[in-house]
Amino acid sequence: MKIISVFGTRPEAVKMAPVVAELRKHKSVESKVLVTAQHRDMLDQVLDVFDIKPDYDLDVMQDNQTPTDVAAEVLKHIQPILRQEQPDWILVQGDTTTVLAASLAAFYSRVKVGHVEAGLRTHDRYNPFPEEINRVLADQLSDLHFAPTETSKKALLREGIEAKRVHVTGNTVIDALKFIVAQPFNGSLPHYPADKKLILITAHRRENFGEPFADMLRAMKNLADRDDTHLIYPVHPNPNVKNAAHAVLGKHPHVTLLPPMDYFAFAHLMGKAHLILTDSGGIQEEAPGLGVPVLVMRHVTERPEAVEAGTAKLVGTDTKVITDEAAKLLDDPAAHAKMAKAVNPFGDGHSAERIVKILLDHKE
Repeated sequence: MKIISVFGTRPEAVKMAPVVAELRKHKSVESKVLVTAQHRDMLDQVLDVFDIKPDYDLDVMQDNQTPTDVAAEVLKHIQPILRQEQPDWILVQGDTTTVLAASLAAFYSRVKVGHVEAGLRTHDRYNPFPEEINRVLADQLSDLHFAPTETSKKALLREGIEAKRVHVTGNTVIDALKFIVAQPFNGSLPHYPADKKLILITAHRRENFGEPFADMLRAMKNLADRDDTHLIYPVHPNPNVKNAAHAVLGKHPHVTLLPPMDYFAFAHLMGKAHLILTDSGGIQEEAPGLGVPVLVMRHVTERPEAVEAGTAKLVGTDTKVITDEAAKLLDDPAAHAKMAKAVNPFGDGHSAERIVKILLDHKE
């Protein structure tokens, strides 16, 4: 059986790495890796951490690229590779434009698609943009759906996906996180005063560009103005994020702005945070595994399980709401403990094993 794993961004690579590692264990599988490098530098960090050497690198990243640019480049370059390799399966992960374009190219080539992290939904086609439509369409193109939770399975069944093609596996990000935190960390982490509560920030979503992002930055400044906090914000390289963040927070003495961190260091830094402010999807899954409360700066989430379990809370993009909700977790130990001790609903660290076993059971 020949399987090509396709991914293009750091979050995809983190979540696909355990699957690639599991595939390597099986002599009956010819496993290859194709990266689109939709996000070049951030992807390379993860490839190094997990010792993944791509067989194909499309290197599609351009400055100020649009989803259309990415989709066009991936479709154009992946088709000849599929024609040459004739794989039995391609595996895609999540909801990036790489996922949609690779799934479509595989469909055109009559190659079966396995979708890791299938079935996540906000039911708002523009939020997140373009990820919601990317994953809906990718699921329609997929032959096997590896849903992380029962909630995501139910979403797929409601959309008419056959039950026999949907498998609840847990989320592979827990596998990746367990691997990372088990490794000794000998590197250096960003310095912050030991007597301050660390607030870790990630914020970069396209649908928040403009005034919503400005509101989020104002909330971050409010929190940095406190005497008991220090904010660390690894800033996404997109100019819409980088320029705005540096304009508002760049000279604040209680804020450290950094380039994107490698995943190894970032995972260890997450474990030291008092709370995390994010508009990311993956961190809603990762931080609860480390006992860190998450405030999600979005109005909807495709991970309602985190909110229902009490490990994450939606706070939107309003400056006052973000500031007030973060203040509760800084000032009220009981409120903080309630979120920190809630049970992570996203898996047990054996998701990749389940996914590969299911694939091996589908030899045809």
